[in-house]
Amino acid sequence: MSIKRVLNCCLLLIVVYSQGSYAADYSQHPLAQKWLQEMLDEGFTKEYLTKVLGTAKRKDSILKAMARPAEARKTWEQYRSGFIRTKGIQNGNKFWKKHAPALARAEREFGVPAQMIVSIIGVETRYGKVTGNYRVIDALSTIAFDHPRRGEYFRNQLKEFLLLCREERLSFSDIKGSYAGAMGIGQFLPSSFRKYAIDYDGDGKKDIWKNPVDAIGSVANYFAEHGWLKDQPVVISAKVSQEIDKEWYNNGLDLKVTLQQWRSRSISGAEQLQQQQKATLMKLIYDDKDQYWFGLQNFYVITRYNRSRFYAMAVFQLSELIKAENKLS
Repeated sequence: MSIKRVLNCCLLLIVVYSQGSYAADYSQHPLAQKWLQEMLDEGFTKEYLTKVLGTAKRKDSILKAMARPAEARKTWEQYRSGFIRTKGIQNGNKFWKKHAPALARAEREFGVPAQMIVSIIGVETRYGKVTGNYRVIDALSTIAFDHPRRGEYFRNQLKEFLLLCREERLSFSDIKGSYAGAMGIGQFLPSSFRKYAIDYDGDGKKDIWKNPVDAIGSVANYFAEHGWLKDQPVVISAKVSQEIDKEWYNNGLDLKVTLQQWRSRSISGAEQLQQQQKATLMKLIYDDKDQYWFGLQNFYVITRYNRSRFYAMAVFQLSELIKAENKLS
C-alpha cells in the first residue's frame, strides 16, 4: 500500500471516529450550510432543505466501506469468482428469457448486446434481487459531508438526488440503494439517472427500482451515450513474446496507444482489427498464469459504469457465459 493511500485511510478513520456530533442532524454541519445556500439557487426552500438535512443520518459503516474498496483487497481470480458462478449464469439466462422482448428491442435500438445488458444487471444487483438497504439520503449525506476525499463529488450527487426526486415526484426519505447511493436494478447514481434513465415501457415513469423494462432501456441508453460500438469486440487476447516494461500494462483505463503502436512494441494479437484504433493493455493473473488483454473502446465504455478493469472484465466474461447458456437452453 502506498504512503498516500495509508495517509488517506488514516485521515478517514479520524473522520469516522471524531465527527459523531453531527450524526443526528446534518443541518448543523459546517459543510452543509454552504451546500444549503447553493441549493436555494435551484429553487428549493430553506425549510425543505433543513428538513432533508435534519432527516439524514450519518452511517459510519458507509465510511468504513469507502475506506476498503473490494478490488484493492482482492486478486483478479478472487474478484472474478465473486461474480462468475454457475447459478449467476443460469439466473442471467432466466432473466434474459423473461424479458426477451425488451432486451431484443434495446439491442436493436441502442446496439448494445442483450447479454451485456443482462450481465451488468447481474453484476450490479443479481438481476434486481439485491438493490441495497441504505436510505439514499443517508448514504449521500454521509459521504457528502463526512468523507474527506469524495465529499465534493457527493455533495453534487445529493443535489442531483433532490432534483430527481422533485422531477419524478418521489419522496427523498423512502428511496433505498447501495452504500454509495446507487439506485435501482441497474444501480444508477442520481446524476446518471437524470442523464440516462428512460421510460422504456411508455407508462410515463422512469422506474429503475421496480420496472425491469425501464432498467433495461436505461442501461442500454447509458452504454450508447458513452460510445458503445455496435458489433465490435470488447477485448482481445494480446500476445507478448518477451518481457515488457511494467509501465505498459494496467496503467490507467484511458485509450492512449494504437494497436499499431502496440505492435511496434512487439505486442500483437489484434492484427484483424483496424490498427489505428486505440487500446489499453492489461495483465491479469488467473490460475497462476499471466494473461494479457487489449481493452478496446467497448471495454472502456464498461469502465464508465464502474472505473475498474476487474469490473469490466468480469462483466464481459459473464456476458459471454450467459450468451452461451442462452444458446444451449
